[in-house]
Amino acid sequence: MGKARAVIVVSTFSGEVLAADIGKKMVDLGLCACVNFTKVRSIYTWKGKVEDHEEYIAFFKTTRWSAKALKEALAKAHPYEVPEIIELKLSDVSKPYLSWLESSAERVAKKRDHAAKR
Repeated sequence: MGKARAVIVVSTFSGEVLAADIGKKMVDLGLCACVNFTKVRSIYTWKGKVEDHEEYIAFFKTTRWSAKALKEALAKAHPYEVPEIIELKLSDVSKPYLSWLESSAERVAKKRDHAAKR
């Protein structure tokens, strides 16, 4: 099987407004075609203590060609000292959805390239 063409980058945020703001920024920048987020409960260790907090998990849908730039932009925009940024390669995506995802990425990449040439 060839390389996955679609990926999801996962990250968590301390609140809904932050998740929405960063999600919108990533879509506006054309680094992902879509972002979904929802409230979750996270239990984890941090600096020797067990933490238990509500967070918002975000799923950034993008292509393998945009994933690196997306992860770099998330790392810069994220307020956490050690942000969760995980890339999941998708091996089975419906053809219509994959086509939309890739066409969204191509449209935005062309727009970015055009702006950079000015």
